[in-house]
Amino acid sequence: MIESLGQRVVFVAKSDYLPTITRLYGEGFTMCVDLTAVDYLLHERRTVPAEVAPQRFEVVVNLLSIANRERVRVRLQVADAETVPSLFDVHPSTEAMEREVFDMFGIVFDGHPDLTRILMPEDWDGHPLRKDYSQGRIPVQFKGAAS
Repeated sequence: MIESLGQRVVFVAKSDYLPTITRLYGEGFTMCVDLTAVDYLLHERRTVPAEVAPQRFEVVVNLLSIANRERVRVRLQVADAETVPSLFDVHPSTEAMEREVFDMFGIVFDGHPDLTRILMPEDWDGHPLRKDYSQGRIPVQFKGAAS
């Protein structure tokens, strides 16, 4: 555990991810404010504790204890094509957040009740927030503009 800007930051191994979230829930961190991911493909030199092996992706969970007026950030390193346990059973509000991470990054959450695309069309190829995703170009035709 480290501290960043007055907030506790906990780095967890995949095997400790769900037990840590469950323990924190029991300690009063009953609101999951955010669950997102980061693709560190082009930024390998990020700051992590010495005992943490950095991976391409990182799942970041921000929890809030309203009673204690306290926040904690949980960071999980995720290798490419590795799956992550779903937090849905502990924090049902993560249903849409995990779907968004799946849709944008391609990270699969084991045990999620409906892991389908939420932002992109079902037939979309790829995951737009991956650093190796080709941006491409979509031509835009403006009404009344000369062609």
